Amino acid sequence: MTDVERSVRGDAAGDPGARAAVVRAVLWLLVGALAVRQVAVVLRRPPGERLTDLETWTGATGVLHIAGSLYDPGRFTGTPFAGLVLKPLTVSAEQALGVVWTFGSLLLVVLLGFVAVRALPAPVSRRTAFLAAPVAITLLMVSLPVRNTLHLGQTSILPVLLVLLACFAVRGERLPGVLTGVAAALQPAVLLFAALFWLTGRRRAAVGGSVTFVVCTALAWAMMPRDSWAYWVHHLAGAGLGERPDSLANQSLHGALLRFGLQGPLEIALFLVLAAVVVVLGLRRAARYARDGQLLLAVAVTGCVAVAVSPTAWLHQLLWVLLAVVGRVGTRASDRLVWPAVVVLVLTLPGKMLLPNVGVVLPVRDNVLLVAALAAACAVPFLSRTSPHWRQPVPTDYAKPVPARFAWVPLVPLWRRVLSRPNLLLELLLIRVVYSAYAKVRLAATAGRSAAEEHGRQIHSAEQWLHIDIEHWANHTVVGIPWLRDFFDYYYSTFHFIVPLAILGVLYVRRPSDYRWARTTIGFATVLALLGFWLYPLAPPRLMPGLGFIDTVHGVQDLDSPDFGALTAVTNQYAAMPSLHFGWSLWCGLVILLLAPKLWMKVLGLLHPLFTVSAIVATGNHWVLDAVGGGAVVAAGFGLTYVLAGPRRLQALPDARRSTDSGAGGRPEPQAGDDGDTGDDSGRPVVVAGPASSKA
Repeated sequence: MTDVERSVRGDAAGDPGARAAVVRAVLWLLVGALAVRQVAVVLRRPPGERLTDLETWTGATGVLHIAGSLYDPGRFTGTPFAGLVLKPLTVSAEQALGVVWTFGSLLLVVLLGFVAVRALPAPVSRRTAFLAAPVAITLLMVSLPVRNTLHLGQTSILPVLLVLLACFAVRGERLPGVLTGVAAALQPAVLLFAALFWLTGRRRAAVGGSVTFVVCTALAWAMMPRDSWAYWVHHLAGAGLGERPDSLANQSLHGALLRFGLQGPLEIALFLVLAAVVVVLGLRRAARYARDGQLLLAVAVTGCVAVAVSPTAWLHQLLWVLLAVVGRVGTRASDRLVWPAVVVLVLTLPGKMLLPNVGVVLPVRDNVLLVAALAAACAVPFLSRTSPHWRQPVPTDYAKPVPARFAWVPLVPLWRRVLSRPNLLLELLLIRVVYSAYAKVRLAATAGRSAAEEHGRQIHSAEQWLHIDIEHWANHTVVGIPWLRDFFDYYYSTFHFIVPLAILGVLYVRRPSDYRWARTTIGFATVLALLGFWLYPLAPPRLMPGLGFIDTVHGVQDLDSPDFGALTAVTNQYAAMPSLHFGWSLWCGLVILLLAPKLWMKVLGLLHPLFTVSAIVATGNHWVLDAVGGGAVVAAGFGLTYVLAGPRRLQALPDARRSTDSGAGGRPEPQAGDDGDTGDDSGRPVVVAGPASSKA
């Protein structure tokens, strides 16, 4: 099977064109840049802060260098065989060993990427074969397990590579079994691959792997009996070594149950039952995918099972989950990116960036890597290669192009307006990740108090020259009217997020094409606002000393304190220009004005930006010119969307066929000229935008 896949892949790897060659060159440059950055990040750290695990093992005072138990509290977490393998490294110079170890780990990552690419299930398109290697290596390098491994100086890349070599790079039955057995001796849960070999008919490899594991473990037991007893018996195969087993770093079923408050015999019994269920379901699925010709997916599923059922599964041991990205899920082209996006985001971003700090989702956020591993092992319905949708998913319906005013702007298919409803999970992930990145950039975009106050004086002077410096009057007037002050305080604190999210939700359900257009517009406006925060930090009126403003929302701010009050620790208080409070509210008003079917809805929508600008000025949180800046970035967002995607309305297509969106309850999706449930009261169809130009 592997030889057939390689022959097909070799034929597909021909020259796909000059554009793909340029993209491939850029990707390889990215790989090189990431490698240099990883080496620099590790080696620039002080000796006591880099390769901390490796230093704990092999340093002058490391557990492998001096007499005593390997498993003194917090000192070593590997198997006795791993200690036996690492012991010769104690004679190396510390600085030289750190450099060699870092470069060696990067080489293992590159080799792992090449082996994984060669294992992709056939048939593989020419473009995929041409670009897969740099893409795979890039994903590996930016993944949390690899970054954690390079930082700590761990060995967790080696077992993954040994298993992939056993499955895809060597022939016969004996050597694959030996490689798998050595990997299991380093990471015991890997012994599950012997069961995979057995279930797929490679019984000599299964027996060879088990025998090799026993021999390696017995060798370590003979040379280090006390340590072997401590690891296998006292610590129950390493459970409890290293960090606290109930810490967030332990992404196994055992760690999750401990975090849920279960302890003692009940927790152990429940863990064993759940582990048995995961092993049975996961290995059966893995064997099915292997027989289907998706051996790499079978390896990934088995690795995810090993992650879930291990007593401890630390971050650097979770590389198996990233391999599950090769599985194909969904019959529609618009859904194909959902599973890869979920896997890549989970393996590259911390859980707090993926899910908000809301009580109901905290169990998922704290165990997001475990959830991804369990989903890949037991739940995700990966397509079979015999499925008619394996190579040809249901295509996406695009709106008919309408020439835009800027038709000369070169466009790519990404900007073609589609009429189908986007996948909800992918949209939620996109919104959450973009907002998390926005929050981090906003927090980092500060140049200090002096620059912000100087810019505040500039804005105040400009408003005095323009005779629009009404902030002080409005602030003190509202303070003197308690009910009005309470109203503006509540409005400022509450509606900033609720109204935009509500509008996006309504558009997603009722007008999917307009949802895409509106989402892109507010996204552009937010990115442009970040540039303003970065380039022009500005103190709001409430933080300007000597001007007499009253902060009605946050209370008195101690300007003599280095922190300027407690808020500075959680948000950048100098991100005032432009005002996204007003910008987002203006976006809400304009979207309602354009799309609402009733006049009273349009009027009500326009009241939101009016109330918002009154609130931000009256509470002392923004200058009037901040609101002008917010309006400017929103206008630029609408303009960029128009340039890239063309006008919002399309020409009517009386003969347009209807398509269905199974992800939205199976309701018919609108086509150009027939927007389904989005028509106005007169019955006329409301037709939404397409790409800027068919000739662009």
